[in-house]
Amino acid sequence: MSPSESCHHLLDSLSAYVDGELSEALCRELERHLADCEDCRVVIDTLKKTIELYRETIAEPEVPADVRARLFQRLKLEDYLD
Repeated sequence: MSPSESCHHLLDSLSAYVDGELSEALCRELERHLADCEDCRVVIDTLKKTIELYRETIAEPEVPADVRARLFQRLKLEDYLD
């Protein structure tokens, strides 16, 4: 497999790798590749930083109390209101 084919093959697995969902064997293969491939290290570092920034800047939207009360009333869940 040429370097570019190897890169392409492994880059398809990056999301699973970053999420911790990649099999142990593929994880080792990807890490060996990353040790030798600067381009792929840049890609994965950028992906990790993007995810980190997204998680830091996105807060759960706060639902106004009156909207929440009306929603719970409509769904007949008034007993679950705080």
